[in-house]
Amino acid sequence: MQHLPTSGFLRLPDIIGDLKSDPPKPAIIPISKSNWWAGVKSGRYPQPVKISSRCTAWRIEDIHALVQELGG
Repeated sequence: MQHLPTSGFLRLPDIIGDLKSDPPKPAIIPISKSNWWAGVKSGRYPQPVKISSRCTAWRIEDIHALVQELGG
């Protein structure tokens, strides 16, 4: 897993990766966007935080805990 700060927020491409961006972003949790949102809806993945009306993010602390739970 790439080094992440201990606090702050991540947007979805930071979590599931975006190989088309420049530079490419490797995935922390390599799944599709639709599987991620299904996991959020079911409660398997952390709930997002609305930063603004068009910006959704996740707390880095929640992503760290999820990676530990998944065995990473």
